[in-house]
Amino acid sequence: MSTLDATRAELALVVLYLNKAEARDKICRAIQYGSKFLSNGAPGTAQNVDKSTSLARKVFRLFKFVNDLHALISPTAPGTPFPLVLLGKSKNALLSTFLFLDQIVWLGRTGIYKNKERAELIGRISLFCWLGSSVCTTLVELGELGRLSASMKKLERELKDSDKYQNQFYREKLKKSNERTLALVKAGMDIVVAVGLLQLAPKKVTPRVTGAFGFVSSLISCYQSCFHPHQSPRLH
Repeated sequence: MSTLDATRAELALVVLYLNKAEARDKICRAIQYGSKFLSNGAPGTAQNVDKSTSLARKVFRLFKFVNDLHALISPTAPGTPFPLVLLGKSKNALLSTFLFLDQIVWLGRTGIYKNKERAELIGRISLFCWLGSSVCTTLVELGELGRLSASMKKLERELKDSDKYQNQFYREKLKKSNERTLALVKAGMDIVVAVGLLQLAPKKVTPRVTGAFGFVSSLISCYQSCFHPHQSPRLH
């Protein structure tokens, strides 16, 4: 076994262990953004819930950067076009960086890391990494949906004299298409959430808009976790 294979195997075990906190993180995320929607940035109980839940989620995500580090060095599916491979690996690299830097943000908010200004700068950099990963995810899903659409049309031509919905391969492709469409919607919403957290368009993407998009994105994530456990979307 090569060194790379051994590293993959070791990281896979760590990923399996860390994924136990995934469901809790998704529930907390829904609470966090639901509270942000209710508070609309105004001081009060809802804003306190938003901030405290955000801090709690950072504990759930400790060392979670290993997940995407493992995905980064893992081989891709055979036949995947190079542009999609490049986008997928970029997403993994950006998301792993975001999760790693987010640990420093947690250390800063708990007072362990004393340099407050640097912690805030690192937090902003981490959010840009998450924004970049969400953009990459959106492009990957668009590309994969295009590939699926082409293969489904080809299969439809082959099955023109029969009911395509009775064909197992067509049903599987249709299911994958629906899953990727949902993932595309979620990734698009996460872009809006990242823009809101970074305050890149404060007049249009208000805390209420950020909370609404984040809450819906969290519900989609919970649905994917329940019905498509092989998908493991990681959200801020």
